[in-house]
Amino acid sequence: MEGNRCHVVVVGGGIAGLSAAWYLRQGGEGVRVTVLDGARRIGGKLYATEVAGIPADAGAEAMLARRPEGKDLARTVGLGEELRHPGTTQAAILSRGALRALPKGHVMGVPSDLAALARSGVLSPGGLARVPLDQILPATLVGTDVSVAAYIRARMGGEVVERLIEPLLGGVYAGQADRLSLDATMPKIAIAARSERSLLAAARGIAAETPKDAGPVFTSLRRGMGALPEAVAAASGAEIRTGVMVREMRRTETGWQLVAGPVPEPEVIEADAVIVATPAPSASRLLAVEVPQAAAELARIDYASMAIVTLAYPREAFPQPPTGSGYLVPPVDGRPVKAVTFSSVKWPHLTEADPNVILLRCSIGRLGEEAVLQRDDAELVALAMAEMVEVMGVRGLPRDSRVTRWGGALPQYDVGHLDRVARIRAAVAGHPGLALCGAAYDGIGIPACVSTARTAAARILDHLDPAGEWQGKVDSLTS
Repeated sequence: MEGNRCHVVVVGGGIAGLSAAWYLRQGGEGVRVTVLDGARRIGGKLYATEVAGIPADAGAEAMLARRPEGKDLARTVGLGEELRHPGTTQAAILSRGALRALPKGHVMGVPSDLAALARSGVLSPGGLARVPLDQILPATLVGTDVSVAAYIRARMGGEVVERLIEPLLGGVYAGQADRLSLDATMPKIAIAARSERSLLAAARGIAAETPKDAGPVFTSLRRGMGALPEAVAAASGAEIRTGVMVREMRRTETGWQLVAGPVPEPEVIEADAVIVATPAPSASRLLAVEVPQAAAELARIDYASMAIVTLAYPREAFPQPPTGSGYLVPPVDGRPVKAVTFSSVKWPHLTEADPNVILLRCSIGRLGEEAVLQRDDAELVALAMAEMVEVMGVRGLPRDSRVTRWGGALPQYDVGHLDRVARIRAAVAGHPGLALCGAAYDGIGIPACVSTARTAAARILDHLDPAGEWQGKVDSLTS
C-alpha cells in the first residue's frame, strides 16, 4: 500500500485482464492498478492488422450481441459509434459434397424442425430417418454431466453429431463433441435433458423461446475487435507493462509478492491484491505454491490450437459473389479447413476501404489435429487457396494473405468442467486478495470474459474495502 492507495496487480493483458483493470478503477482514486503481460502487445486474442490495406481481425472477429457485457464495455470506453452489426448470419454446412444451409430453428446444431432438416440436405436419407425415433425412444437418463456426443447420439443418431453438432462446436471450441461437456457448452439442452424425454421437443421449445425481435446475434467494431483492448486499457488508467513475464507468486504478511523477468535479473513486485487473468496452464504455474488445489485443477484444462488464414481476393476472382456469412466443415470429411467466413459479406463495413476486394478467413486446426499446424505459412495459405478453388470456384491468386497462429488458444470445456471450476473457485476463496478471470471458466466469448473480470474486480474491491466505503461501487459492478 502506498499512502492511502492500494496496489492491485493484474497478471494477463487480454480482454479479461484489461476489463478487470477497468472495473477496478471504479474503486476510485484509492486503487492503483498495474497490468503485466509477457507478450509484446496487449489484447491477447483480440488483434487486428491490415490485409490488402483493410483492417481485419486476426483473432476473434465478433462478440455476442445478446449478452450485454461486451457491448456495454465498448460503449463505456468510447467505442459505441464503432459498433457494427453483420449484414447476414446465414451460414452453411459443407456436407456430402455441397454447401447446404443450416436447418432453420436449430439449437447449436440440434434440429427442432424435421421438415427444415430434410430440406437442408445436410444428412443422408438414413441419417434423416433416424432423427424422429427420438420421439418414441425411452428417456435417456442424464444424472451427472455427460459429453455432448453421448447424449445427442443416443437421441438423434450419429449423423446429427457428425454433420451438425461437431462443425458448430468446432467453430466455437475447436474441440470434439465426444469430450465436450453438455452442461458447460449446451446448458439449455442439458437442463431439458433432465426434464424432457424427447430432445426434438426440447429443442423446439428452446427455439420458440427466442424472441422474433431479439436483434442480431453478433456485433463487431468498425476497426475490428482488435480496437477494444487499447480502448479499455486507456480508459482503465492502469499502468500497462508488456514484455513482463510473471514467474512466481507468493503470499506475504500484507499481500502478495510477484517475481517477474529473467531468472538472472528478477524483478520483485509487491501488491495488496492480485487478479490472475492468464490461460489455465500459466495460472496453474502461478498458483502452484500458494493454492495447489486450484493449480492442480487448472492444469487439467486442455487447450486447442488453430490458425487463421485471411485471404484478400479481387471480386472478379469469384464466378459468383459469395453469399451468406460462410460455412462450416464436418470433421468426419477429413478436410484441413474447418470453417470459412466470408468476412466482406458478413461485415459490410469491410468493403468501405475497397469495394473490389473480398476478404475471407479460413480456420485450420482442431483439437488432436496439431500436425497440420506444423506446416509453414506458405503451406497453410496453399491449403486455404485450394479450399476456395474447390468449393467456391475461385480463379487466380489472392492480392494479399495473412497467417495468424493461435497456439493453445481455446480452452476445452470437457465433461465435468463446471464441477472443476467450482473446485478452483472454492480453493481460491480461501485466499483473500486473490481472484481469477478469463476464458477458462464460464465461457470463451468476449462478454463471458468481461463478466468474469467484473466478478473478480468486485471480489478484490470488497477485500480492500473492509470499512465498506466502496460497497456501493462493488454492488454496481455485480448488478
